[in-house]
Amino acid sequence: MDYLTKLKEYLELTVKEQASDLHFSTGHPPLLRINGKLVPLVKYKVLTGEEVKELGLALLNPEQQKRFAEDKEVDFSYNFEDRVRFRVNVFRQRGDVSVAMRLIPAKIRTVDELNLPPILHEFTRPSQGFVLVTGPSSHGKSTTLAALVDEINHTRADHIITIEDPIEYIFEDDRAVIDQREVYQDTLSFSRALRATFRQDPDVIMVGEMRDPETMAIAITAAETGHLVFATLHTNSASQTIHRIVDSFAAEQQDQVRAQLSGSLLGVISQRLVPCLKGGLIPACEIMLSTPAVTNLIRENKIHELPMVIETSGEVGMISLNRSLADLVKKKEISLENALIYSLNPSELRLLVRR
Repeated sequence: MDYLTKLKEYLELTVKEQASDLHFSTGHPPLLRINGKLVPLVKYKVLTGEEVKELGLALLNPEQQKRFAEDKEVDFSYNFEDRVRFRVNVFRQRGDVSVAMRLIPAKIRTVDELNLPPILHEFTRPSQGFVLVTGPSSHGKSTTLAALVDEINHTRADHIITIEDPIEYIFEDDRAVIDQREVYQDTLSFSRALRATFRQDPDVIMVGEMRDPETMAIAITAAETGHLVFATLHTNSASQTIHRIVDSFAAEQQDQVRAQLSGSLLGVISQRLVPCLKGGLIPACEIMLSTPAVTNLIRENKIHELPMVIETSGEVGMISLNRSLADLVKKKEISLENALIYSLNPSELRLLVRR
């Protein structure tokens, strides 16, 4: 088999079918994720372990092959014929190789084009502070982050530095100057690159993922010292996000971290991509904004009270996940069944939909 030709065929199909992901796994035909669901390409034969391994190796350059041999998994971006990019993870399972590829659209869509709440525009206006985009894996965090950063790119003459693993969306400088750094290729780690930004004169810093307490601590300090910082976390709600950050630190540091967060946080966006009745996916968002009430609850370690503040602060632009889901159900954008799947409090959601 000519693996490069076969790989090109699979990638062409992924683009044509507007799939979000392509998977190669031993014992299965190639699989596409379309509108959130895995679809096997049944016209293709089941892949053997050797075929998946060769498809994976066809994607890797020599340096990546070395990292894969040492670490058993490797993350990277793959540029397909200068038309589209894929975020790729090649990994081992039960001794075999598997490949997961995420399609990254060439065009960075705006907040409005993504059907995100208009209040998100407000996060692009301050000169300093901390904005967190959260949610489960594969629910559009990177896309939302790119929309916010690109809005700044088109409206302000700023220096923007992104730290990513791997680089996903490629920004084209407009009013801003944007330097994109990829972990392993341009820097050794998120924390090291983030610390170096203090000597690189950025106005805006985008951290692809906060993976450890050191990165979190530097990001919070950057937001305190005159930078606008955007970052992502794999958490399910605004309150869980604050808990996750604070609990990452030793007990004796937690009061200080809460004080720093309460002073620097601009807001938290927690989102889900929900199957739309007319096809495709639509975001449902919980939005928490920094208000005196939110600031006090974080500082005083009353984080469990944040959901109530979010629920009762709609007039300033906050929205709970359940209210966002209920609004989409009432507008006939999504089904109640799907809304209940993504809700963290289904019984409350049923009440909201009935109102």
